[in-house]
Amino acid sequence: MAVRSALSRFLRRHRVFAADTMVFIYHLQEHPRYSAATQVLLAAWEGGSHRGVASVISLAEVLVKPLRDGNAGAAEDYRRLLTTFPNLRLLEVNQSIAEAAAQLRAAYGLPMPDMIQAATAVAAGATGFVTNDPAFRRVEGLEVLILDDVIQPRR
Repeated sequence: MAVRSALSRFLRRHRVFAADTMVFIYHLQEHPRYSAATQVLLAAWEGGSHRGVASVISLAEVLVKPLRDGNAGAAEDYRRLLTTFPNLRLLEVNQSIAEAAAQLRAAYGLPMPDMIQAATAVAAGATGFVTNDPAFRRVEGLEVLILDDVIQPRR
């Protein structure tokens, strides 16, 4: 399977990698196009071969839909996944991360939540970053894996 092979190559290069919010959303909602890829990524963390990192911003972002829908059970499931998943660190925004995010925003002009994600990844020692937002490619210091680049085209 091409997806698994591409993800395996990425994982061999990055023992610590960060994930953008959409990775969690695709996983939690069992997105038909992306869930096979997210399962591979989360299995790497769960199995202990890799460590993951995400910003607390991801927690805020994944909770929006279930809260908007009045689905407290789903909101709790989402909260639990991000806060207790094995080998995944959910980092708060501290002064150092805030200042690094400001520097990234000044350099690349990307939205602040995205730059907080990137700064969090760098602060945690991640060398890889998984997203589906090609704008992250502009950020230096992280190898960015775009999920659409490894997913087989729709037929």
